[in-house]
Amino acid sequence: MYTGIPFPQIDPVIFQIGFFSLRWYSLAYILGIIGAWFLARKMSTAKGSVFTVLKIDDFLVWATLGIILGGRLGYVLFYNAAYYTEFPLKILALWQGGMSFHGGLIGVIIATILFAKQRKIPVFEMSDILVCVAPLGLFFGRLANFSNGELFGRITHSVPWAIIFPEGGPEPRHPSQLYEAGLEGVTLFLILNAIYWFSPRFQKRSGFLTGLFFVLYAIFRFLLEYTREPDGHLGFIFYNLSMGQVLSIPMFLFGLFLIQKSSYKNKLRKISID
Repeated sequence: MYTGIPFPQIDPVIFQIGFFSLRWYSLAYILGIIGAWFLARKMSTAKGSVFTVLKIDDFLVWATLGIILGGRLGYVLFYNAAYYTEFPLKILALWQGGMSFHGGLIGVIIATILFAKQRKIPVFEMSDILVCVAPLGLFFGRLANFSNGELFGRITHSVPWAIIFPEGGPEPRHPSQLYEAGLEGVTLFLILNAIYWFSPRFQKRSGFLTGLFFVLYAIFRFLLEYTREPDGHLGFIFYNLSMGQVLSIPMFLFGLFLIQKSSYKNKLRKISID
């Protein structure tokens, strides 16, 4: 029986100068976006992609808007629509947290499609690079969730690293934010980038990495939700599945579709070459 580790005292504000303050939550998004931008530039140069450095620079604003607007609106619609209907101005209070990965993903997908169409770039040549760098943002985002003491795990007395979160009551809980940072961030990053850099066979299959990202993220998220406390105002949606798990199911199926589609297109390409 483990009693739990007290949650570390983390000031959400890193520093404040006058009316300006920098919060850990904001810094996580800044680091994630800048890190993804830097790596995407390097990837496009090394592989000679039509998604060039200049186009990546131009897409940075599109991606940022997609992440922030999609993430916030996704959280409002998927997780707390009743509350924000009653207090609509709270939608603008981004510094208080409340971002949905699935909403941010939809926002980036829309931004990618529109940008690719405008610049006449193959969508999957863009997306195969973007999914390789996206786990950086996931990693920093989950660390921000932990520093805010939000989205904590379920009660457990079986692991020595269980933490007593200020908003989670006196019982020790799984630090599920750190689990997600490790799987959705570090592990997913290593798998996708290993394939991109060291497996030409799969790297040539346009859309394969995009589909694999969807599949692996959905699996990781679905499994980790069993250690994460469901949102109090939502609880379980059906069959003891949380909202995160429900949203991961269509994501998983869509990823399988993209992988199969990339395989079919690759076969057609080989036939045409032969």
